[in-house]
Amino acid sequence: MHITFEELRRIKHKLPTGSINKIAQKLDVEEQTVRNYFGAKKYRDGNIVGKHIQPGPDGGFVLLEDTKILDIAKSMIQPGQS
Repeated sequence: MHITFEELRRIKHKLPTGSINKIAQKLDVEEQTVRNYFGAKKYRDGNIVGKHIQPGPDGGFVLLEDTKILDIAKSMIQPGQS
């Protein structure tokens, strides 16, 4: 799936408090792995595989090979915030 980096960040910022932890628990991954998925770069405490960023407008284009984290995040956003 292709998405702009800015859109990925907008989705993250719409998440309710505690969502990063809930996503991590649901997928049995480190919280930092979820943060890295949304643009953080602290790989010592959490890895992210299958995410590639290409230069371009809106922070570049992100190719997500696995959309599980994104799908769960979107399901946690309240209607009207999309």
